[in-house]
Amino acid sequence: MNRHRIESAVRLLILLAIGGMAGAAAFTHVHDLSVAHGQPHWIGWANAVAVELMAIYLGLEIRARRRAGRPVGFVGVLLVAFALLSLAAQVAEAEPSVWGWIVAAVPSLAFLALVKVVLSSAPAEPEQNQPQTERYEVPEPVTTDIEPVRPAEPAPPVVPAPVAVLPARGVVQPNRPHVVGIIR
Repeated sequence: MNRHRIESAVRLLILLAIGGMAGAAAFTHVHDLSVAHGQPHWIGWANAVAVELMAIYLGLEIRARRRAGRPVGFVGVLLVAFALLSLAAQVAEAEPSVWGWIVAAVPSLAFLALVKVVLSSAPAEPEQNQPQTERYEVPEPVTTDIEPVRPAEPAPPVVPAPVAVLPARGVVQPNRPHVVGIIR
């Protein structure tokens, strides 16, 4: 086993240990907060699963969208919202002091930092199912003996014809004879 594989295995073990412990703390805090506010135990666990796994899923979705070149804005906002919800549950369950809040927030913050590091690292090798990009060589310019085409002279500008302005209806023009009526 070479040095790279040992290092990767140790990193994976650390990732699993931090993720497992942070997940257990976060699940417990969300569950306990749900139960303390009137939800049955099974709904407390359902809330914990929804909040915590949604944050993990959204992180994975961001990574997949970045690989595909798709926008990640809305998914990123959702990830922050679910992470803050988890963090709020942990802080709400803590002893009401600054140190109590900090200690309660450590698992969630450690897990978020770990997820950020893992999701922001680029894969070392291209994935098998990703299409390989084709290389495109720029062709050399072709020279010809044909004279360039000269642009035609511009057409003269079109001047609009004057518009006849008629008087408003019922207005009499002074030089126009009026016929009041025809008598036969």
